[in-house]
Amino acid sequence: MFKTGDRFDGFEIRSHIARGGMSDIYRAFDPAAQRDVVLKIPDASGLGDPVQFERFQRELEVIQSLHHPTIQKGLGSGIFERTPYLVAEYVEGRSLREILDSEAPLAPERAVDLIRKIADGIAYCHEHDVIHRDLKPENILVTAAGQPVILDFGLALNRKGRRVTYPKFSSIAGTPEYMAPEQVDGQRGDKRTDVYAVGIILYEMLAGQPPYGGDNPMAVMTQHLYRPIPRLDKERPAVPEPLAAVVIRCLQKKPDDRFEDMRAFLQALDHPETVDLSILETAGGSPAGNPYLRNQVLLALAISLGILLAITLLALVLQWVRTGRF
Repeated sequence: MFKTGDRFDGFEIRSHIARGGMSDIYRAFDPAAQRDVVLKIPDASGLGDPVQFERFQRELEVIQSLHHPTIQKGLGSGIFERTPYLVAEYVEGRSLREILDSEAPLAPERAVDLIRKIADGIAYCHEHDVIHRDLKPENILVTAAGQPVILDFGLALNRKGRRVTYPKFSSIAGTPEYMAPEQVDGQRGDKRTDVYAVGIILYEMLAGQPPYGGDNPMAVMTQHLYRPIPRLDKERPAVPEPLAAVVIRCLQKKPDDRFEDMRAFLQALDHPETVDLSILETAGGSPAGNPYLRNQVLLALAISLGILLAITLLALVLQWVRTGRF
């Protein structure tokens, strides 16, 4: 890890901002451009991992291909002493996590204004064949003017990128509180995976906490699969029913039951009169409305029946051994 005042390929390190995944993120001064920038430098241990290295290379490509007010600008990249790095714009602002920790729950009007801007940026990403896959308050800065800026495309997926992990085998990509059920299930995800994460963030803005939590990551991920969706307007009466219905639509377990893309989500936000309120009745639902929970219940029933049959068969065998007849 570099310290304040250290030099890295001509950049002067100002401060260490964060550690994300297998990389360290620094604020640095670029003497050539006479401005502060962000340097993302992978950990040396990550360079020996082909999965981590390819994800880093993919992020270099993605961040330089996107140009939108809600997306952190990619400024360039380089290799210094055999270490690749990327350079991005430095954005002055507070993380959405800081805002939520100190101010949540937010008024519905403020939450909708922020999430609309965030969703517009993600819609732009999707239209350029990029899926973020790790949306969370920690990866969103908000400037003093109220402009959110989305950071960290380290887990981003683009259509051209080949698979660099294997489902149900390598490490799962994402952050437990914001992972869609299909990510928990080891799938790559698509536009609707980002729709789910945006729904979780909006829920947290309005409720003051995410819908699912637990003592460990596995407990949280299990809830994404099996726990019914909480009904937001019952927990926070200040939340209008159409807005609660939009959140519930985002958080459907099956991707096909969510908004088909971010533009459809934005359309619902902008025209609440068109939102189908009947979806509110599915919140806190039963196994019949939850394919993952239904499957779990059916599996439990099948196992129970199997055990019962095995016990019955064993009893019959023991009776035959003792008496010579059933």
